[in-house]
Amino acid sequence: MTTVRNRTAQVVWGLCAVLAMVLALAAALVAVDAPTSNAIVGTVRDLADAVDLGIFSRRDGIIDLDVDNPAKTNALANWGLGALAYLVVGRLVDRVVRP
Repeated sequence: MTTVRNRTAQVVWGLCAVLAMVLALAAALVAVDAPTSNAIVGTVRDLADAVDLGIFSRRDGIIDLDVDNPAKTNALANWGLGALAYLVVGRLVDRVVRP
């Protein structure tokens, strides 16, 4: 039973870390104005849109800043918070599941 709990905790933490990396990478690509016509950039941004849960959406997220470039700033703020949230939740679940 201990082995199953350890493996489950590792899988949950790993999944949350990967999702956080997707959000962080997408935010970085928005920050450097990477061309959306590039297939890899488009795929990463689409993945980030899928895993942001709507709560951390770059368009209708928690933070809606009124600045010179709101699209870039809101994407950085919301996806950054989303990445942080995935890491925190993943670590908490890891601690609860692991014996």
